[in-house]
Amino acid sequence: MTVTACAAAVSSFSGLRSLATATGWPDALAPLMPFTVDAYAMTATRVWLSKATGSTEARRFARWNAIGAIGLSLIGNAAWHLIAAKVLAVTWPIVVLVGAVPPAVLGLLSHLAVLRVQDDEDEAAPLGTELYEHQDGTDASGDDLLEAARAADDAHRAEHGKPITRDELRKALRVSTGRASELLRKIRELPETERDIS
Repeated sequence: MTVTACAAAVSSFSGLRSLATATGWPDALAPLMPFTVDAYAMTATRVWLSKATGSTEARRFARWNAIGAIGLSLIGNAAWHLIAAKVLAVTWPIVVLVGAVPPAVLGLLSHLAVLRVQDDEDEAAPLGTELYEHQDGTDASGDDLLEAARAADDAHRAEHGKPITRDELRKALRVSTGRASELLRKIRELPETERDIS
């Protein structure tokens, strides 16, 4: 595995550096192209697979970025081999696309860094806007909150013909994502007859 990984890394580095040179990057700066793409892929993969990533949104965004970064490396290397074999000409769209890689990666990783430090609780309603929590220094009772969740679900079913989603329930009740998930699980466990009675 070590030999294969080293061979792949060196080969990929050489291909992406050559692509950068072929599209007008100075020789001194050309190695930054493979460093940018490979660091992007590694960072996104680590955030995706890390247990420390508390946000579902961050994990999802990191997964797609990891896949995209690996795909970008594949496309870049393939493009260089086609150019080297004189099958593909270096035209202005290729120059623009290669030149756009570093700022695009910077923007994506900056967004990922912000998501990385959040967790699902941070993605809930802003502080002070929760309707059923932290009012007058006390939490609403579980029964009241569950009843409100049932009513919101019934209203959503009547309007849209399908059960309410977690995010819609969170917005309707102005509760945290974790609380909305718990309430949604409870109302889905209710028998249809009990739901109709309530």
